[in-house]
This record gives sequence, C-alpha cells and structure tokens, in this order.
Amino acid sequence: MTSLAGRTALVTGASRGIGREIARTFAEHGADIAIAARSAEPLHTLGDEITALGRKCVVIVADVLEEDSAQRIADEALAGLGGIDILVNNAGGNSFMSPVIAMRPSGWRKTMTLNLDSIFALTQAVLPAMVEANRGSIINVASVAGLRGSPLMAHYGAAKAGLLSLTQSLAVETAHSGVRVNALVPGWIDTELTDFLRQDADAESGVLARVPMGRWGHADEIAAGALFLASDASSFMTGQTLILDGGLSAMP
Repeated sequence: MTSLAGRTALVTGASRGIGREIARTFAEHGADIAIAARSAEPLHTLGDEITALGRKCVVIVADVLEEDSAQRIADEALAGLGGIDILVNNAGGNSFMSPVIAMRPSGWRKTMTLNLDSIFALTQAVLPAMVEANRGSIINVASVAGLRGSPLMAHYGAAKAGLLSLTQSLAVETAHSGVRVNALVPGWIDTELTDFLRQDADAESGVLARVPMGRWGHADEIAAGALFLASDASSFMTGQTLILDGGLSAMP
C-alpha cells in the first residue's frame, strides 16, 4: 500500500535534510518527482540521484520568499510531470530566537512568510489541478513548536500553529474533491539545521533530556511518515497531524 508507482510529487525545501530524504524515498517507491529549493548545486545532485533510480525528476531552483515564486514552481512542476498527485510543503525554518518584547517586526513577518504564507500560495497554485483530477495528497511539514507554547520562538511556533489550523480547514474544504490534507510534525531531527546543537554537549544534553526516547530523530524516519501520508496506506486519513518526535510532545 505504500507504492507510489505512477504518481507524481512536488517537494519543496528538497536540497537538504528532511525534504531531501522525502524526495528520495518517494522516488524509491516509484514516484516521479519535482524538487524545489534555493540551493542549485545540492538540488541538481539530488536530481541526478533520482534519475539514477529510474525516475523522472524536474529540478526547480526557486526561493519561496520571492513574489510569484509559488506560481512558477507549480507551473514548472505541472509542465514537467504532467500533473501533481502529491504536494509536500516542506520549505520553512527559523533563524533566530527572541522574546516577543524585543522581537523586530521584520523578523516576525519573514518567519510568517516563510512558514505559512508561502505554503498558502503554493497550495493555492497546485490545488486546482488536484481538484480537476479528483485526487491528491497534500502534506504540510509543521513542527512541535506549533503544538504548545514556544518561549523565545513565538514567531516560529505561531506560524506552525497556523499551518496546523490551515491543514484542518483545507482538509474539510477539499475532502469531497478526493484531495487529502495532513500535517507531518517532526521533533528534534539530526539534520544540518540542528548541527549547532549537537556540537555543544550542554545544549545537546538539554535537548535530549526532554525527549523520552533519549535520542535524535533521523530524516529517514520522517520520510517514512511522509510516505505513509502520501500513499494509499493513509487513504481514509485527512485533516490529521502525524507527530514523529520521540515522545517530546507527550511530556508535561
């Protein structure tokens, strides 16, 4: 039930980390892929790897923060693949920590644009093709920061909480059209984005002390969750949040 043979997928933020692993996993399970990210060199490298697996790959170098990038990404993916069955909104992230009282409005706005506005725009650009085809799976990659209060990261937590709400609302709106919409919520994952924590023993121990399983998650574990949400294995699932965090969100 996890075969993606004959299906097409668009994955954003695919040049590294979770997005890269999701794109490669989808290709290994039979999907043709469009991959989008800002960094051209690692994106083309991934494209070569996907092609070597015998799958078609459309490489789209784009920054989701740029105006009109969403429509361009959607247009290039649709033209290259002939359709989009699966959309993985993975591009996002956070580059700073600050208490709300000292936060610059520009930092708040950039975080919202990257983690929520850009996903709205790309989803809106892709959705008509899915509705017309009467099928589709949209996977929004959120964060445990959106599940509860996130001191010093209120901007990021608020954006991801908004994404979880958008996921549920969109799922209800599109269910009659054969389109499923779910959220994937990673915890602390050992990607390049968390290298700075693993390089500091005290910081790493502080992070892992809150994780009941006592370890970092791996990108392939998150990709396995994305595969479940993309495939027929989750055919009766929409508007839900799949949390893969080693038990972090269950902690009091």
